[in-house]
Amino acid sequence: MLLTGMLFVGVTVAVRYLGTSMNPVQAAFIRYCFGIVLILPLLSRAGVMSLDRDRLGFHALRGLVHGGGVILWFLAMSRIPISEVTALGFTTPIFVTLGAAVFLSERLKPYRVAAVLIGFIGALLILRPGLRVIDIGALAQLGAAPLFACSYLMAKSATRREASSMIVVLLSVFCTLTLALPALLVWRTPTLEELLLLGLTALLATSGHYCMTRALEAAEVSAVQPFTFLQLVWATILGLILFDETPDVWIWIGGAVIVGSATWMAQQEVRSIRLDSKTR
Repeated sequence: MLLTGMLFVGVTVAVRYLGTSMNPVQAAFIRYCFGIVLILPLLSRAGVMSLDRDRLGFHALRGLVHGGGVILWFLAMSRIPISEVTALGFTTPIFVTLGAAVFLSERLKPYRVAAVLIGFIGALLILRPGLRVIDIGALAQLGAAPLFACSYLMAKSATRREASSMIVVLLSVFCTLTLALPALLVWRTPTLEELLLLGLTALLATSGHYCMTRALEAAEVSAVQPFTFLQLVWATILGLILFDETPDVWIWIGGAVIVGSATWMAQQEVRSIRLDSKTR
């Protein structure tokens, strides 16, 4: 999961370089087209044999959900600083744990509710509604967070039956299909520089999704999510060095609140698992 975070920060930098020159729907579509090309050679015979054809609808739904999140994320990256995108993105682990209670039949314990509320306060500290104009990019990132959380939970469910490589391939395929028609409606011929940046984005993101899926396959969701919090440090440093983006102090404060709530929740999860194992 540590490597996953580093790869996703690389994706953030590449998309930031792309800027607002291309519609986010078209950019996301091209990124996933490259993703299919990159992942297919890695698909083994065992991975293909693990495909449950009765679950194609499940993967299509995941592609729809994740595709929506990607569009919102591309929009956010084109409008607000990297550090703000990353900090608001840390609400995703909170949605993941909350969603695990709803969709994976895990109990909605009091500390989970408390962590969600604290994380929401952290997001409000970053946005500061009423004290400043909230950029559409910030709202887009907040909209992307629960969609990505849902996608991660679906990936966790899929690892029980299918190979990691197959799961990543199907995500790329169904995201591409989801984005195809909207992308054609806003299509313009991309430049060589844009294609190279999107190709790099696809390489980093596809590698990140594969590493994430392997991490989810090997451990509980709540155990691996805290490792993603180092992304805020890396994203802030790269934003400062490459784009001269000085992070607002409220981004650090709000990010710390979100990270703290999610970390505390993960610790409570581990403690709960240990107590359950002792009582059996």
